[in-house]
Amino acid sequence: SAAHPHLNGRKLRVAVIGGGPAGSSAAEALASGGIETFLFERSPSTAKPCGGAIPLCMVDEFSIPHHLIDRHVTKMKIISPSNLTVDFGSKSLRAHEFIPMLRREVLDAFLRNRAESAGAQLIPSLVTHLEIPSSSLSPYIIHHTVNNSRKTLAVDVIVGADGANSKVAKFIKAGNYTCAIAFQERIRLPDEKMEYYQNLAEMYVGNDVSPDFYAWVFPKCDHVAVGTGTVCGKQDIKIYQQGIKQRVKNKIEGGKVIKVEAHPIPEHPRPVRVRGRVALVGDAAGYVTKCSGEGIYFAAKSGRMCGEGIVRASEGGEWMISEDDLKREYLMEWDKKYVSTFRFLDLLQRVFYGSNEAREALVEVCGSEYVQRMTFDSYLYKKLAKGDRLEDLKMVFATFGSLMRCKIVGRDMAAFNL
Repeated sequence: SAAHPHLNGRKLRVAVIGGGPAGSSAAEALASGGIETFLFERSPSTAKPCGGAIPLCMVDEFSIPHHLIDRHVTKMKIISPSNLTVDFGSKSLRAHEFIPMLRREVLDAFLRNRAESAGAQLIPSLVTHLEIPSSSLSPYIIHHTVNNSRKTLAVDVIVGADGANSKVAKFIKAGNYTCAIAFQERIRLPDEKMEYYQNLAEMYVGNDVSPDFYAWVFPKCDHVAVGTGTVCGKQDIKIYQQGIKQRVKNKIEGGKVIKVEAHPIPEHPRPVRVRGRVALVGDAAGYVTKCSGEGIYFAAKSGRMCGEGIVRASEGGEWMISEDDLKREYLMEWDKKYVSTFRFLDLLQRVFYGSNEAREALVEVCGSEYVQRMTFDSYLYKKLAKGDRLEDLKMVFATFGSLMRCKIVGRDMAAFNL
């Protein structure tokens, strides 16, 4: 048809803007499928601040070499506002299971290099402007700078993978979304302190560390990442960072801060994720889960699904594609697969992160081995786990019981403090 002409003498040209897990995975899928692919990344030597945990299924699904993994976390602790501590995983993880921890600068470089090996052309440059075409067949013009020189590139399709502050999203008027802010410090600990975090990650909840999220201590190759995130109190993020450092003061005493990082994190998908021949993936699309704040896997997965969808719609780069193709081959497939997961985690965050009493209940509920097993099955393998109906019913009653008990305890504590 006129809307889908055959591209005689050339292949479909696609620009991927942003070289993180989302962009690199999209570029690899596109180049492997026969598309002429350009991958724009303004700072290949840097990486987004990130806790660095990925689900176990990602290692095999994305062929992540094991030598890139810094730590095999087999123990987790979740600590309540009153310092009630629950060991999360020591009994419920199976023998072969662990949570891989890695550094984003290592993972991102690996994925970009693999995209290049597949045939994508890496362009280390800053994209400054997009010219939106006036017709369904005209090209998009990408204005960018390379070594202070202004250049342009004409392409048929654009994949926006340029993070929470996406320029691509702004140019296509994709709408706004609420952003959290994540702040973390990388701290090199003395050997005896680092030994404690050898295969252990910690999560802290409480108004002192975040009014609506959690704080963390995650182990890296030779240091730990200590950080927090918030939506409600972004202006007070440094106060909450001091809060988590105070909670873990004895465990990190003698450590040296080697890097300070901060970055916005989307709290929900954008109102528009496909417009014209432009698709948004990863943080640019808003694919970060509530409650857990996880984004690496969903970034890489959305990039790959988008790239593969473009390959299918264009039949290996032979045909022009349209907005309807992107919605059918990418957006509908993504929503069908993951929208229920995002909604469920959004519900959990609203239930358990609204007050210190609810956070106490959350930690109490996490003491159940059944809850832990269901949580790990869902997290490690990226699908909502199917449980036992009787155990599910028990879990619901236990959750209500914990919420009621902790709210009563919370009122008693407040009265006592007065």
